[in-house]
Amino acid sequence: MPFDRRSLLGVFAGAAALAPFLAVERAMAAAPPPDLRDIDAQAAEAHMRLMQVPGLNMHGDEQVAMLLYPGFTALDLVGPHYFFGSMMGATVHLVTNQSNLAPVPSDLGLAIAPTTTLVDAPKAPTVLFVPGGTTGTLAAAADPATLVFLRDRSAAARFTTSVCTGSVILGAAGLLRGKRATSHWAVRETLGHFGATPVNERVVVDGKIVTGAGVSAGLDFALTLVEMLRGRPYAEALMLQGEYHPAPPFAGGTPETTDPALAGPLADMFAGLAARVSALPVAA
Repeated sequence: MPFDRRSLLGVFAGAAALAPFLAVERAMAAAPPPDLRDIDAQAAEAHMRLMQVPGLNMHGDEQVAMLLYPGFTALDLVGPHYFFGSMMGATVHLVTNQSNLAPVPSDLGLAIAPTTTLVDAPKAPTVLFVPGGTTGTLAAAADPATLVFLRDRSAAARFTTSVCTGSVILGAAGLLRGKRATSHWAVRETLGHFGATPVNERVVVDGKIVTGAGVSAGLDFALTLVEMLRGRPYAEALMLQGEYHPAPPFAGGTPETTDPALAGPLADMFAGLAARVSALPVAA
C-alpha cells in the first residue's frame, strides 16, 4: 500500500480525539458500581426535606375531571395534564363524551385514551376542566349530553376551568354568566354572547371559574391552579421539575405583538369560527 500522509494523520487525529473519552470509559470501568441503596436513601431524605418547606402541601386527594371530545386541541389538555398528574395523591380522570372508551382524536389526529365516560365520571370533582379546539369545540358546545354533564359536575366542583376555546363550551353550558373569563384571542370577545366579561389576560380567575387563553397558556393556567390547590412552593417545585422557563425565539404570539401582515390574515381566517360561536344557543 503506498504511503499516504493524509490518511496516516487522520488515524492519529482520530485517536487523539477519542483519547479523553477512552480515558473516561476506563475510569468508569475501574470504579465500583454505585450503591443504589444509598442513592434511594438520599432521594427519600430529600423528599422529607422538601416536605418541610413552609407552605408546601406535598400530598392531596384531588379528583380532576378533564373532558375529551373529538376535535379537541391536544396541547390544551396535555400541558395542564402534566402538572395535574404530577400532584402527588391527585387522580386525573380523562372523561370522554363518546359512548365508549375508544381513543378520542384531537384536531390534529393525536388520539388520547379516556379513562371514563360522562356517566361514570366523579360526581363532585375538585377540578372540572375543558380543553378547546375549533369545529370539534362547536360540536361539543352544541351537544346536549356534554352541556348537561358540565352543568351537573360544575355545581359540585371546587373549580370549573378551561383553556383556549374550552371557555366557549363553558359559556354554552351557562357557566360563565356574570363572570370574567378569557379564551383564544380569535373568539375571546364572543364570550360576551354567553353573558361573560371578556378579559385579555393569560389566566383569569373569577371565584371558582378559572380560564386560560389560547393553547400554550394552558401551562400558566395549570400552574396557577396548582398554586391554588397546593400552595406556591409546590407549584414552583413542579415548575422546576418541568423546566418551565419559556424563552421564545422571537417576539409574537398575540395580535398586538405580531406583524400586522401576519396578524390581519390570521384574524380573517378565524372570523368564521368567531361568527359560529356567536350563533350558538345560550343556555337559559
